Amino acid sequence: MYYYNMEKFVHRYKTAFTSRDFNFSLAIALVSLVLAFSFNYFTSNYATEHAGNQVTDIVLSNIPIFNVDTIFIYGPVVLWLFFVVILLNEPKRIPFALKSVALFIVIRAIFTTMTHLGPYPYDIPEDFATGFARTMTFGGDLFFSGHTGLPFLMALMLGRIHKYYYFVFIGAAVFFGAIVLLGHYHYTIDVAAAFFITYTIYVLSCKWFKKDMKAFYSADEGMVNGI
Repeated sequence: MYYYNMEKFVHRYKTAFTSRDFNFSLAIALVSLVLAFSFNYFTSNYATEHAGNQVTDIVLSNIPIFNVDTIFIYGPVVLWLFFVVILLNEPKRIPFALKSVALFIVIRAIFTTMTHLGPYPYDIPEDFATGFARTMTFGGDLFFSGHTGLPFLMALMLGRIHKYYYFVFIGAAVFFGAIVLLGHYHYTIDVAAAFFITYTIYVLSCKWFKKDMKAFYSADEGMVNGI
């Protein structure tokens, strides 16, 4: 049984990488992702350099700051690894996923340059280690929350394949939304808006990358209705 599954796995890759259309689409997806990350780097620096005053927040103004650095940093890494494993199981899904993520990064990067709110003021308590997570973020790229939006995008993409994926990634989006609020990394509006904007991004991806989207959902596991 194991040999049979591995044989199917190898066959999927042979079929995919002997297709000129797949190779071209994958190359475009990889280049798009690199360009998206590069664009995000410059826009995030710009937003941080021009960050203005902070504002009050209905949630942050009423809760203390919590030390969630470890979850903030390593939680998304674990989630991304899980997402990558799912994609690697069926190579036909890779181009659409990468292009959708690249589109998400570009749109978020554009949003961060529009309004230059400063980070919510925080005093790191003495029992916090170093506030290490804050040294790994730009600081001014607040709107909207990537920690919330990206898991939701994964839920929208993978939920039509299996309900299990949908609930796992929806749960992750809500969980990380709570984490960034508890750590005062984002304003409440950054978290709330992420769901609405991400849904629009997914719709745009389905329209703009229609051929890749069809390949994504026509893979071996098929579509599971009900989401």
